[in-house]
Amino acid sequence: MRIAIIGSGYVGLVSGVCLADFGHDVTCIDQDAGKIDRLNQGEVPIYEPGLEELIAKNVDAGRLQFTTDLVAPVAGAEVVFIAVGTPSRKSDGHADLSYVYSAAAQVARAVKGFTVIVTKSTVPVGTGDELERIIAEANPAADVAVVSNPEFLREGAAIADFMAPDRVVVGLNDERARAPMAAVYAPLDPAKYPLLFTSRRTAELTKYAANAFLALKLAYINEIADLCEHVGANVQDVSRGMGLDNRIGQKFLNAGPGYGGSCFPKDTLALVKTAQDHSSPIRLIETIVGINDTRKRAMARKVERAVGGELRGKTIGILGLTFKPDTDDIRESPALSIIQALQDRGARLKAYDPEGMSAMKQVLPELTYCDGVEDAAAEADALVIITEWSIFRNLDFARLKQLMAAPVLVDLRNCYQSADVKAKGFTYISVGRPDDLDEA
Repeated sequence: MRIAIIGSGYVGLVSGVCLADFGHDVTCIDQDAGKIDRLNQGEVPIYEPGLEELIAKNVDAGRLQFTTDLVAPVAGAEVVFIAVGTPSRKSDGHADLSYVYSAAAQVARAVKGFTVIVTKSTVPVGTGDELERIIAEANPAADVAVVSNPEFLREGAAIADFMAPDRVVVGLNDERARAPMAAVYAPLDPAKYPLLFTSRRTAELTKYAANAFLALKLAYINEIADLCEHVGANVQDVSRGMGLDNRIGQKFLNAGPGYGGSCFPKDTLALVKTAQDHSSPIRLIETIVGINDTRKRAMARKVERAVGGELRGKTIGILGLTFKPDTDDIRESPALSIIQALQDRGARLKAYDPEGMSAMKQVLPELTYCDGVEDAAAEADALVIITEWSIFRNLDFARLKQLMAAPVLVDLRNCYQSADVKAKGFTYISVGRPDDLDEA
């Protein structure tokens, strides 16, 4: 099939590359000429394991192109995916749909013949209805079917998620779109990877409902972790005891410093606003938004306690800036709030992240950025693990003890066992586990 992807950011680029690998003829379109030039030169503007190799493979095969020209690829496409950003509006927290609306109008003016227009962007319920209005206004002669096909990609595992999805959700109100959408995903074995057809509004809500539920699990286990610290229980054992119940499952029950990233924060907030607008508030999700925001800054108190109750003048080494490992994405990362809280308390900060420092320098240029773990540890009064990159799971404690002003590790991802770290001569503090405050 001939497919055009509007937007070559994270979702658009991964989706386009994977669809090309399915055997489709795909053109990824973006108005950012610099980004397109980089892609055409073989440079990938985001960090995602395996993506660079997959791009090269499909470009070489002639199935994947990159351009700033929207008109020609859309005119020749059978299916057009809109995969532009929908950030939270700063004024009220609603999803900002201006990019989606603009893309839809441009697509409407360029389509030739019957075309399926698919929203891959995360959009509130009813957006498809508005897109139909915008398209009809921009081009009354346009023969289109507007479909919702939400993405469920995890950064760091996006290619595997696209190639072997738990499910593919397709929401349509025009039955003419069913066959083309089935053809888009025909390479997937339906017995292993279900293709679920629903109404368009159902598909739009499914995306928000799924992300909000996962965010709820994270917020819940973080509150249980706080209780564990007060009653002397171990949150990892509690999590395992819960997760072995197949009605609950183990995933998203890892206590930590709060959730971040490009999806959960904005999607939970957008769902809250949508529900309020329809006089059907979702109190659970309203609550977890507040819980998560508060938790991030609260992690600074763990660091403060670890260095004796006073951060002013202390040097703290930060390990991890991205919201999760295997990505360069710092959006809504817990590190942002934790760093700000530590700075507010007068700490001097040194930071290292394998992939996230370039992005963080644009936001916090005043931080001292390091070349590696040892650089971040040198003369530090404590090291703080914020992101569980694999390299932080194999620290050389003997070497770090020599470099640090004080051997203190605050592990906000529970990467280590307390007894093991204390045996190395460190003071160790983690999340939701007892006895970490005892001196080594």
